[in-house]
Amino acid sequence: MNSENSMYQERSSIAAHLVVPILIKPILQKLERESVDCAHAIRSALIRAENSSPGILLELVNAMVKKADISVNIIESLLRLQGTIPEFDDYFIRRREEPFQELNKKSVILRKILSRIPDEINDRPIFLATIKEIASAIKKIMDCINGISSYTYEISDKQVLDIRKREFIKYSKRFSTTLKEFFKEGECTSVYISAAHLIHQTNLLHITVKDKCDHLH
Repeated sequence: MNSENSMYQERSSIAAHLVVPILIKPILQKLERESVDCAHAIRSALIRAENSSPGILLELVNAMVKKADISVNIIESLLRLQGTIPEFDDYFIRRREEPFQELNKKSVILRKILSRIPDEINDRPIFLATIKEIASAIKKIMDCINGISSYTYEISDKQVLDIRKREFIKYSKRFSTTLKEFFKEGECTSVYISAAHLIHQTNLLHITVKDKCDHLH
């Protein structure tokens, strides 16, 4: 498989993960203002469809874009949209202890900073400052996760959280590597994909913490 095909597949894969939280859910949230029952019914149907055929909602979005005869960089568009959407209960951790509440805040900050990348990537001084903000936000999230570990009592829960933390670190390091390549080659797409992965990993961290820790308070 050549590098172009590999990048296309990776772009499609991460876009499929993010199209629901960034595009579909905000639309349904607006629909809820008109009809809660209708919004919930549509959401249930869409989630069932996605669960049974992963990626089908991205295919639906791509088909609509093609029908409209417009050219869209899906990853770049999702990054930009991330900065405009509200935070969802799916990710909000209700425990009141400081590490949990700080994770809520710092994760919002990281996602918002990452959403600025398409607008700032071609302005070197601004982008360098943004990279420092991203690094700081990542470190603060790791501090939160390390603090949360002491609230996790079951060995199996600690193991799951540790796996999720290692994945977050892996994609953080990959983002750093991608930035180095960008400054050598000037290719934006890989940076967008890597930023999208970081958003997805942040979402997964929240889902894992909620699943393993929220019920204990």
